[in-house]
Amino acid sequence: MEIAPRITIDEKIRFGKPVIKKTRIPVDLILGKLAGGMTYEEVMTEYDLAKEDILAVLDYAAKHLSDEEVRAVG
Repeated sequence: MEIAPRITIDEKIRFGKPVIKKTRIPVDLILGKLAGGMTYEEVMTEYDLAKEDILAVLDYAAKHLSDEEVRAVG
């Protein structure tokens, strides 16, 4: 099931984690690689992805975080 442009979930693939459409590459893996310092080009080469796939991952993460509520406790 497509949950965002180029992002899908399927309980039979990666235990239902969000992945890039038509792959088994989890969204969180790509985010981690970018956060770790890999460039778009390095990620694209390493995982055979298009730039649009990486941008879809970033868009999905940004939208997901914008809905998150954080409450200070203490």
